[in-house]
Amino acid sequence: MREWYEEIWRELPRDLEPEAAAPRRAFLMEGVRPGDRVLDVGCGDGYFTAVLAEIGARPVGADVAEAALERARERHAEGDYVRILPHGPWPFGDAAFDVVWAGEVLEHVADTERWLNEARRVLRPGGTLLITTPNVGALRRLRAAPDPRGQHLRFYTRRSLRELLHDMGFTEIGVQASHGTLMATATR
Repeated sequence: MREWYEEIWRELPRDLEPEAAAPRRAFLMEGVRPGDRVLDVGCGDGYFTAVLAEIGARPVGADVAEAALERARERHAEGDYVRILPHGPWPFGDAAFDVVWAGEVLEHVADTERWLNEARRVLRPGGTLLITTPNVGALRRLRAAPDPRGQHLRFYTRRSLRELLHDMGFTEIGVQASHGTLMATATR
């Protein structure tokens, strides 16, 4: 799986702006304060890691693909970046972060239970999980179907995402839909 993501990042054009960047950026900025230690898991080329640094947070970018991390280091050279295993434990201590940010990541995760357990583990008590993921409910309304040949392994509606986060032990869960994207906040 890692090699697959390496190939994707080698082939993607450089300096792409993330899909729905402006609303996702606004959502992220609402949930992070200057000084917060933030894990940007699935950081890709570091677009949002750099945004986090700009607002005074202390981000760590993490990704499964070294090719993505190389691009992140080019974008934001003073950033802190770590390669993580697709299915293994994350190399961070318990309660190491105030916020875990996963922008357009959860839909790519095969073992969501393990992934969310890791997110809870690295969040401090009272810490915040921020997630964006495509809104499959919007696709249904448009009578479109997710592409079975695409990179997405899971598809969420507002209800299914809220229930998943609740079942995984998160509290104070809020899920909103905007620009075809679900934006969720949850507390450890």
